[in-house]
Amino acid sequence: MEEIKNILLCGVGGQGTILASKILAYALVDAGFDVKMSEIHGMSQRGGSVFTQVRYGQKVYSPIIGQGSADILVSFEAMEALRYVSNLAKDGHIVVNDYRIQTATTASGKESYPENIMETLKKKANTYVLDAAAIATKVGTAKSMNVVLLGALAKLMKLEDLNWDAAIAACVKPQFIDINREAFKAGMNAVS
Repeated sequence: MEEIKNILLCGVGGQGTILASKILAYALVDAGFDVKMSEIHGMSQRGGSVFTQVRYGQKVYSPIIGQGSADILVSFEAMEALRYVSNLAKDGHIVVNDYRIQTATTASGKESYPENIMETLKKKANTYVLDAAAIATKVGTAKSMNVVLLGALAKLMKLEDLNWDAAIAACVKPQFIDINREAFKAGMNAVS
């Protein structure tokens, strides 16, 4: 029986974490996998933490990834990677956007934004750091950085052959399909 794969995507409200997860789930279902997805919005409308869990394989019974069981953590914001790194399996991988969003407590000075995040993550797991905002801006809009990160995820999980064009077309507004397809390809090319 095929092993179940666990993917945890996290970010801050407004970054497109849920959209990226929906594109991922669509592509996996289209490829014949059994897929379960769970999403937690938190205070997403106020820039709070958002995370989704996507599990796929031959037969998946639960959408919830057990603590320490994620094969890959995709973080759309640096501090969110620190928040969820404990969910990663011992041999897991991290794809992290080198991007900071100040929280209400860090912006007000009540807390400091953590320093040395990337170094901390690299000590915990095989970590791929991307400047997804810069990559997305090169293809046309920083708003597609979520799909850049999705492209990197697809490459690292060896899912390049899925029908990503169809998944993107099914999940984004028609006027944004082409730019998101370009962002996806740029994300795949950003990791080796």
